Amino acid sequence: MLSILHVDMNAFYASCHQAKDPSLKSKPIMVAGDPKKRNGIILTASYEARRYGVKTAMPNWQAQKLCPQAIFIKPDYDLYVRTSQRVMDILGRFSPQVEIFSIDEAWLDVTGCERLFGDSLAIANKIQGTIAEELDLLCSIGVSCNKLLAKMASDMKKPNAITVLPAEDVPKVLWPLSVDKLFGVGRRMTEHLGHMNIKTIGDLAQVPENLLERAFGLNGRYLHLWANGIDDSPVDPHAMDDAKSMGHSITLPKDVTSFDEAETVLLSLSEQVGRRIRRENYMGRTITVTLRDASFSTLTRSVTISYTNSTEDIYNSAKRLLHSNWDGKTPLRLLGVSLSQLVKEFEQISLFNNDERKRKLNKVMDEIKDKFGDGAIFRAKLLKDEELNERKLGRTENNAPALRGIKPRKEKHPGIEH
Repeated sequence: MLSILHVDMNAFYASCHQAKDPSLKSKPIMVAGDPKKRNGIILTASYEARRYGVKTAMPNWQAQKLCPQAIFIKPDYDLYVRTSQRVMDILGRFSPQVEIFSIDEAWLDVTGCERLFGDSLAIANKIQGTIAEELDLLCSIGVSCNKLLAKMASDMKKPNAITVLPAEDVPKVLWPLSVDKLFGVGRRMTEHLGHMNIKTIGDLAQVPENLLERAFGLNGRYLHLWANGIDDSPVDPHAMDDAKSMGHSITLPKDVTSFDEAETVLLSLSEQVGRRIRRENYMGRTITVTLRDASFSTLTRSVTISYTNSTEDIYNSAKRLLHSNWDGKTPLRLLGVSLSQLVKEFEQISLFNNDERKRKLNKVMDEIKDKFGDGAIFRAKLLKDEELNERKLGRTENNAPALRGIKPRKEKHPGIEH
């Protein structure tokens, strides 16, 4: 039964800007940092720019040489998160079983939804149409019997396509493809497999499982199963329920070289972590900050405090870690914040009214954002004057509940869209 769908938004970051500003439609645009900086990279490009050979993670200078007429746009992560939440909200209308994989991807199990919306293909068409009508965005959808094949199917035709991939078609459809096209196989794994003369997915499917396990450990077993189109993992909408930590990190479009800039990023990350922690009814006590400089040297530092789910506590601890472990000058390219040692939320009696006030403030802010959108209430440090003026005029967008269970994509550069 083909009851699993994988929805993948097309050129998501670029498409968000085109939907927000229709004058950008049909034009080659590239989401990146300052195009004058040669060390910047392309986070994503519209399909109009991709026709010139522009690719994700390509240096700005190279992309500009390939497509000199392209319009460079600075990333707007708030826009991407708000839009993603609205996409996930739409998916939730068609099935209660939605597992978010990344900011622009999710699986659905539509078993039992046929009486409401029709068969899987009909549901895929309705999802695609609803996203286009309400958000002015395109997506590709894979339809199959398991998550692996649905994911593989959604990658086959882009943009704005629906691909059905039954298990019996694996030998003729997947096996001829180069092995790096298989989900979970990145550059390094491709090199290792190449040394074993494994060039295609079909080659990999024919290698005995025990041989792959000897070479790659447990990963070898999964490689064997996936090459044969086998995957029994369920669509899990509660993938984060047993989490031991929750965090967010961001690869920045330009280097951060001042405490003020770094603190602003940490506040945004702390707010995302805090809101997500509260939504899942957790508290934690170890705050960890990750700093990666332009040479890709990574520093991770942690501090343990009393149990909390307060944005302010997370941010203040993260800020202290920043100041005690960074000189404020060495260029930073990635920042991350996480909260660990999680337990389900409990009532903690406080001797100070400040804790209660913070708890109530965070709760009210969460409720306002859930109901009216992220732009309905904000911390002034995160906004420029023009952004503040826009919100005073009431230009806000509704959004669905915060994202849950986003998993990193293996062997892909963090913070860039694929």
